[in-house]
Amino acid sequence: MPELNFLALFLAGLLGGGHCLGMCGGVVTAFSLNLPAGSRWRHQLAFNIGRIAGYTLIGMLLGALASFASIGILQGLKQVLYVLANLLLILMGCYVAGWNAWLLRLEKLGAPVWRHIQPRLRTLLPVRHLGQSLTVGLLWGWMPCGLVYTASLSALASASPLTGAGVMLAFGLGTLPNLLLIGGAGSWLAGALRRPLWRQLCGGLLVALGLWRLLAMLPAGILI
Repeated sequence: MPELNFLALFLAGLLGGGHCLGMCGGVVTAFSLNLPAGSRWRHQLAFNIGRIAGYTLIGMLLGALASFASIGILQGLKQVLYVLANLLLILMGCYVAGWNAWLLRLEKLGAPVWRHIQPRLRTLLPVRHLGQSLTVGLLWGWMPCGLVYTASLSALASASPLTGAGVMLAFGLGTLPNLLLIGGAGSWLAGALRRPLWRQLCGGLLVALGLWRLLAMLPAGILI
């Protein structure tokens, strides 16, 4: 059921707040502090609209790419990608909980793309108008991130531009509360998200979500 996939990716984005803090927290806080006085929330909103639009575009492109595969190849490919996406989600949960850091090795795969995007980002800073904030967010959506990789594999597995875009949109909306709060609450939220109990709870829930999605693939009655 597609709606369950959207919900799962929304929850993955929401529960990955500890990872968002590590990957984006410092930059988002610095971005917020250098915004024009009196309009910070508008710029924060524009930044996040651009970021989520970037994720949605990635999902649409990946879904369209997979849709060109032949029917026979596509069925096997979808299952493999779905399994990989959930294994990556489990790794993400382990990282958020502080149990291991294997995910960081995978994030290095996106470094070559990010090296091309980063110089363009620098030309837009410091931000002076909303259009710049929107563009910074759009480019930021391409930053190497294990959570984004997890959602991207799910978008690719959908083999549909529309579903792929919807999957990434749901994921982006899940990340929105954390990044808005990081931008507005800064050090207070950073302290809360670094608490071991909170990180282990969120990480454990991500692991459980990945396992639940994998178990849902098994034929009915196999666990009875």
